[in-house]
Amino acid sequence: MIDAQPETLILDRLATPIGAALIVTDGAGRVRAFNWTDYEARMRAWIVRRYPDADLREGGGAAAEAFQAYFEGELAALDNLAWRAAGTPFQIKVWEALRTIPCGGTLSYAGLAEQIGKPSAVRAVGLANGANPISVLAPCHRVIGADGSLTGYGGGLARKRWLLAHEGASFRERLAA
Repeated sequence: MIDAQPETLILDRLATPIGAALIVTDGAGRVRAFNWTDYEARMRAWIVRRYPDADLREGGGAAAEAFQAYFEGELAALDNLAWRAAGTPFQIKVWEALRTIPCGGTLSYAGLAEQIGKPSAVRAVGLANGANPISVLAPCHRVIGADGSLTGYGGGLARKRWLLAHEGASFRERLAA
């Protein structure tokens, strides 16, 4: 998923049941970033580091329509959405593997590490999962603990819980220590 730097990036804002989302696409309509408005400063800093020459403009596009459909219950609406993400080859491999976790399904970090052929790289997989710039599209929320419990999510556990419930996935709440 490595290609030329985009000249222009388009930022869409989308109201969702779990907060306002930010969707960044390039001129070809490929998703380059997805985040929540409460993390906008962090996302903008990430964009400047990864795409330093790109002009970021507010706009609208087909990607926002696909996300809207997903949040309204058309769970397959994101399946064919194109994306390009700036990352290391290992990170991109993890993000590609995330895209193969079926809607309504979950996978543990160890399971994800095995899926990419690196069973001993569970921590590295966790770090790549946490660095995912296109969450929801590369559904890192579908990665849960080996015991089936919710684990961290960059957008917050409340959003992860909602996304998994929205997709009909099974999980369990982690018991307080």
